[in-house]
Amino acid sequence: MNDTAMRLQVRDLTKAFGDGDSAVHVLNGASLAAAAGESIAIMGPSGSGKSTLLHCVGTLEPPTAGSVRIDGSDPFALQEAAIARFRNESIGFVFQDHHLLPQYTVLENTLLPTVAFAGPTDGETRARTLLDRVGLGHRLLHRPSELSGGERQRVAIARALINAPGLLLCDEPTGNLDGETADAVADLLLELHAEAQNVLLVVTHDPRLAARFARRVDLESGRCVER
Repeated sequence: MNDTAMRLQVRDLTKAFGDGDSAVHVLNGASLAAAAGESIAIMGPSGSGKSTLLHCVGTLEPPTAGSVRIDGSDPFALQEAAIARFRNESIGFVFQDHHLLPQYTVLENTLLPTVAFAGPTDGETRARTLLDRVGLGHRLLHRPSELSGGERQRVAIARALINAPGLLLCDEPTGNLDGETADAVADLLLELHAEAQNVLLVVTHDPRLAARFARRVDLESGRCVER
């Protein structure tokens, strides 16, 4: 597939923390590309740079060298405020911890990404539709403390998809869940990904989860190795 068909292009990415001889090099020329509709599991031992790679791809952390292009754009060429808008509109995040705000309802938490910038005018309608899809249409006015762990993660998935991002990044999304709940959340993630035809990158330690993805990439010595 040619480069123009790639929604995500990561080339020779390096990331070092610190300076000089004391610098810790986490990524050492990592490269990765994905087209719309592709799903990739990223694996590797603790400390191999999986989360760092995800943070660089998600524009949360600038790389030391190399490039990230999303739909042909280099987000790191933008000013800080413009990067924040790009991230909000183009990238969805699901973390191991749901990061829901306890004072807000399920519906309000889902709508949060539409508040930071001028979101879609039909934001509430879309939020209600997404929450129906994740099985929480009857819990709109509940707060996170009234939900199970699996329900909270399903709210986090709905929130990540509210702006219809072309790139969905998940860092150990089932890591805090029991086996049955983890399977249900994985089912939901993959089902919604297939419908949206976004690029789905998931960092995981779970080989069962990784086996469900179309592609698997291992981080070895700071580089991406496709299996």
